[in-house]
Amino acid sequence: MKYGMVRVGAYTPVIKVGNPDYNSKAIIEQIKQAADLGVEIAVFPELCVCGYTCADLFFTRELLDKTENAVRAIAAAVPENMVVVVGAPVEHFSELYNCAIVMHAGKILGIVPKTELPDYGEFYEKRYFSPAPDEYCMNEVYGVFFGNVLFSCTDYPNLVLGCEICEDMWADISPSVYMCRAGATVIANLSASDEVVGKAEYRELLVKSISGKQHCAYIYADAGAGESTTDMVFSGHNIIAENGGILDDSDPFDGDNVISDIDIERLIYDRRKMGVKPTDKHYIRMCFKLSDKLQGNRICRQVPRYPFVPTDEFNYRAELIIAMQAAALKKRVAATKADALVLGVSGGLDSALALLVCNNAVAKDKITAVTMPCFGTTARTKSNAEKLCAALGIKIKVIDIKDTVNSHLADIGHNKTDVVYENAQARVRTMTLFDIANQLNGLVVGTGDMSELALGWCTYNGDHMSSYGVNAGVPKTLVKHLVAYEAERLGGDAKAVLEDILNTDISPELLPAENGKIAQKTEDILGKYDLLDFIMYYYCRYGFTREKIEFLLKTAFYDAKDEQIKKALDTFFKRFFASQFKRSCSPDGVKIGSVSFSPRSDFRLPSDIE
Repeated sequence: MKYGMVRVGAYTPVIKVGNPDYNSKAIIEQIKQAADLGVEIAVFPELCVCGYTCADLFFTRELLDKTENAVRAIAAAVPENMVVVVGAPVEHFSELYNCAIVMHAGKILGIVPKTELPDYGEFYEKRYFSPAPDEYCMNEVYGVFFGNVLFSCTDYPNLVLGCEICEDMWADISPSVYMCRAGATVIANLSASDEVVGKAEYRELLVKSISGKQHCAYIYADAGAGESTTDMVFSGHNIIAENGGILDDSDPFDGDNVISDIDIERLIYDRRKMGVKPTDKHYIRMCFKLSDKLQGNRICRQVPRYPFVPTDEFNYRAELIIAMQAAALKKRVAATKADALVLGVSGGLDSALALLVCNNAVAKDKITAVTMPCFGTTARTKSNAEKLCAALGIKIKVIDIKDTVNSHLADIGHNKTDVVYENAQARVRTMTLFDIANQLNGLVVGTGDMSELALGWCTYNGDHMSSYGVNAGVPKTLVKHLVAYEAERLGGDAKAVLEDILNTDISPELLPAENGKIAQKTEDILGKYDLLDFIMYYYCRYGFTREKIEFLLKTAFYDAKDEQIKKALDTFFKRFFASQFKRSCSPDGVKIGSVSFSPRSDFRLPSDIE
């Protein structure tokens, strides 16, 4: 366990129904394999010690005694740095319960019985078992607490394990709801869910839904090969989910175990931010200890390089994002009764996306694109601005602002190539756009993106300002992917020019060009946007420490140089806090994803924070 990450596994041993001795050996062998892989919480299926399909054998003394011996043998085999959860029938004051037995460091920690007993269709558990009591007490067979028991890690208090069993998850109110309200962050589900057509998809939906609603991790271990096929078949469909997403799962009947690292800090951040409802159920907590080491110092989960870019159904998501931007802009146009949309088109990425959004929001004849070449503008970017408008059938004004800027600099007695020189150009461009919008009874559409807002990479009251910022919720890495998607969708001349824009160095073009080429390259100054957006996501979405973000960066960008990563981290944390004053008075802009810097809704920070 390191940086709040816990390695967990869902296991399906091949068992023999009614043979606890054989099954215990199979389970112990998988425990050893799990330990070699650094698994810290290993979950096994429902009643796996004896078999879910034992039927009337559950009543026999011989099966119960052999199961007890097998449980004790399994517990003795559990190493110090692991928690193991197995399923077995447990006697309690002459009644029989379908239970999850939690073990650690050679001992049994506690027992959690099943609450919801299915008694329909192919299921008849009420024939054998009693439902869980709504309390906790001492079990006379194993001498441990039985009932409402949670399991807490002493050296990382945010790691709290709760257990539910199969049908509990399918109930209208799952026991895990109360467990999570009482502090559980990880739920183990020991299941023997038989397979029928369409059930696997619904099972995954339930697991994702519970983990999302309760802001928890969910380990679902399913029965498989070895269970009786008299009237049912079991597929071993194992699932590990976290906060509404599947981290890993096995295909039904593949016989695969699944392992992943769950991130408790993600869950705690959302609970801290959104709050957790209280519960009137009382739980006793049993404690265990895990080390703070991460096996091999490697993470066992996917860490995507582009956390803002959807990985599933990207085309659908891209269309949805652009539709959201266009719908928000359309509403602003209707509310203000504007006759035109005016935006600066530079031949760069952000203005290209903004223009594409405008093109989806209003008729072409209501769009006025303006390109305003000045000291740093290259022929390539100016040409791309004009070509893109031509390809989309949108009129464009070319207004050279060199004389205006020079006149202004002369008025204030300034003759240096510095920040005043740069900002004067940005502010003249903004002034020009607003004045044209006044002429046309129009709105100025902001083109700046969320990454620029995070870093303050915009001129205050220059490109920082607009009537409505359509890209305010879109980070630079996502801008690139959306423009690439639109290039493929549009094809023809639009595709050619958009692809050239994608291949052009990102630049505000405020410093004079060198031999006709861009002299001021943003990523040379700030660092790579791939790295900067990654940092922004994990800091602003989950509040991770710099050290943890650096660890994740080195995992995702294993081929990046240490100095690149350090530069990106230094740049982000220095500029992010220093630039809050710009975000505090940013114009309205549509929220797109889970991170937003709107001072009116999502993000509040004092401008003079240190």
